[in-house]
Order: sequence, then C-alpha cells, then structure tokens
Amino acid sequence: MPTDDEVVETAADAAEDVIFARYSVSEVADYDVTVTFEEQVLDVDVYVEAPDASADEERVAEDAALAARGAVDGLFDS
Repeated sequence: MPTDDEVVETAADAAEDVIFARYSVSEVADYDVTVTFEEQVLDVDVYVEAPDASADEERVAEDAALAARGAVDGLFDS
C-alpha cells in the first residue's frame, strides 16, 4: 500500500508531465497542481495559463487531472 506522500507525489508528477507534454516551458505563463489525499480520498486541481499556446488550457488542465488520477490508480493496482 503506497503512503499518502507517494500518492500525492505520483499524482503531481503525472499532471505536470501532461502539461509539459502539451506545452513548452516558455509557453506556460503560470500553472498550479494541487493534490491532496486524505482518508483515501484523492483531490486533484490543475490550473494552467498558457495564453499564447494553441492547445486549450482548460482541456490540458482536465487531461492533467485525469492523468494524475490514473497514475494513482496504477499505484494501487500494482
């Protein structure tokens, strides 16, 4: 069973991976990935600001949050 810290770190890393797979570092004006895992409940909130990029910021944030949840599911499946 993974620790709470491992869950949070895994989720945050997965979300950041998606953000920077879609945008170059120079395109991202601001971003925030907030992950909590308390009482076996995962909460992921992702904000991305990349005004000059072609990819939709809201969609990228949603995809990043989904990837974070999927990565955590993978921790518990192994």
